[in-house]
Amino acid sequence: MIIGIGTDIAETARIAKSIESKSFKERVFSKSEISYCEKKTNPAESFAARFAAKEAFFKALGTGWRGGLAFNEVEIVNDELGKPSLNVFGKTAKIISEKNIKSMHVSLSHTKETAIAVVVLEG
Repeated sequence: MIIGIGTDIAETARIAKSIESKSFKERVFSKSEISYCEKKTNPAESFAARFAAKEAFFKALGTGWRGGLAFNEVEIVNDELGKPSLNVFGKTAKIISEKNIKSMHVSLSHTKETAIAVVVLEG
């Protein structure tokens, strides 16, 4: 059963400007996400896709990122074939458990100008 669906689009240029700040990066992204994105030819595109995925995740959850939830409690990782998936930590993981969410799906796409993400949560 689908518990929630979320989608978001992010402007790559806006995220490029934001990631100039180390504090923004550390507040929003995990160390592994930062490492992954910074290895890319155009890091801002990958950061923007992950930012959009986090926004889409909180929309699918139905909470937004209020109530003590944090962007860096949601991590986008890629398997050996490049398929993205979600890891959650802290209060966000507790809410996932309370809502009896069993599967989380994420799809990312980006261009030089925009990034988009869709998240589906299943119980």
